[in-house]
Amino acid sequence: MSSVVEAWRAALGADKVDDCAATLDRYARTTQPSATRPCCILFPSTTEEVQAIVRIASEHRTVVYPISRGRNWGYGDACAPANGAAIVDLGRMNRILDVNTELAYTVIEPGVTQGQLNTYLKDNRTGLWMDCTGAGPEASLVGNTLDRGFGHTRYGDHVSTTCGMEIVLADGRVLNTGFGHYPNAKAGRVYSYGIGPSLDGLFCQSNFGIVTKIGLWLSPAPEAFNFFFVRLSNDADIVSFIDRLRPLRMSGVVQSAVHIGNDYRIFSSRGRYPFDMTNGATPLPQEVRKQLRDRYGLGAWNVAGAVTGTKAHVRASRRAVREALRGLGNLRFVSDKQLDFAAQAFGLLSKFGIARGTASFITSAKPVLAAAMGIPAEQPIRGTYWRLRHEPPQDVNDPIEAGAGVMWVSPVLPMRGEDARRVMQIVEPLFAAHGFEPMTTFTMITERSMVAVLNVYFDKRDVTETRQAEACHHELVKALIKEGYIPYRAGLSTMPMIFQDGDVFWDVAAQIKRALDPSDIISRGRYLPPQQ
Repeated sequence: MSSVVEAWRAALGADKVDDCAATLDRYARTTQPSATRPCCILFPSTTEEVQAIVRIASEHRTVVYPISRGRNWGYGDACAPANGAAIVDLGRMNRILDVNTELAYTVIEPGVTQGQLNTYLKDNRTGLWMDCTGAGPEASLVGNTLDRGFGHTRYGDHVSTTCGMEIVLADGRVLNTGFGHYPNAKAGRVYSYGIGPSLDGLFCQSNFGIVTKIGLWLSPAPEAFNFFFVRLSNDADIVSFIDRLRPLRMSGVVQSAVHIGNDYRIFSSRGRYPFDMTNGATPLPQEVRKQLRDRYGLGAWNVAGAVTGTKAHVRASRRAVREALRGLGNLRFVSDKQLDFAAQAFGLLSKFGIARGTASFITSAKPVLAAAMGIPAEQPIRGTYWRLRHEPPQDVNDPIEAGAGVMWVSPVLPMRGEDARRVMQIVEPLFAAHGFEPMTTFTMITERSMVAVLNVYFDKRDVTETRQAEACHHELVKALIKEGYIPYRAGLSTMPMIFQDGDVFWDVAAQIKRALDPSDIISRGRYLPPQQ
């Protein structure tokens, strides 16, 4: 191993190769029950340096595992699938290479963060919005996109808004997708397919290459913007809500992603588990659940979405949403200016015990509304601290630093109320059996599908709870797959569960891997089993 490390030092420089024990320990931390330990960390700052890394790795038959920022919380963090890999940290490749305000797109490197791009767009008065996730300002846009992550705006389906990738292959060649391999192609960032086979999708949720540059479409800031919230009092109301809103989502009246979170999920965004109210018992007793729901003014399900466009379009959309949801739940619309004004007024009143319910609503709403405008916030990250027995520092917005355990289960389902009901019937008994709350969000991500994000939060300092969390997570994944609800994304421990031996799909994927990376050096074991 020392020979390959020395070869990387000679090629990159000593400041871009780190194999000291403290650094390896830091990269081996995880929100999962267990972690893997790398052999070294590499810090390239250019595409040419990434080329040098893979050529040396191929020569020495050493596995490399690229990360963008290492904030893949709940799915593996910065850890490779197995011990001994060299982590290629692309965080120093953090240039915003282009922002085209006329055609509304950007070209960025993997280390560009959500906060960095948002600040650039605002400071340069571009009039453009990006789409962001709840992972905070320091999370990578490219890393999330390549794992098919999603956000809040009409461009919430991130992969569908990419246009042109630069990819370093295992032999060191550089592949440009779409029209990007034609010099001076005029439509390289506005027409994603190019001509011939469309290759971009091969490099999402795969281990076929290392993406070093990507084009992303941005949204022109709309003339008008209204956020809407719906509080559904009963668990069964979610069925009717989904079936009533689906026609508006399919017709384009509502274009944003729509999030439907249960009360448990919202509790975690407001604070940690109330051990003092339960005498340490878990999961959350129903009487305490009711008290928290009343305290925060929540329903059984709580909906957040947006309507954008011209003023006339927003007015018409508001009418359509009201008509579709008539008699169902508590619906309210709010603009960003109204929320800012209300925050000032009710924040003052709540100090005197007046309008506390409204103040609580505003506190919850502000980061959600910001995300709907493409502005990343730290607050959602702190929801992962739900089961911590110790008080995390106020300035720590990182689950790993806080000692939080996080595992996600994210099945995809048709946008039908009955499917949401069936998913809850499957998962609620499993959460209860292992002592956890069924924290759930359904997101209407496309016009026809939803993603359910199920949160398994635990305290990593509690060995018993950590073991229970892992068992709960694995049972959830297996039960959902058995019923036909396959996850859209997998963590390191989940990947073996989604692979099916003898399946033509996985056979073809393995053939592509062997053709592009015959020594299996890039992200060995990620989504595909290691080559024999």
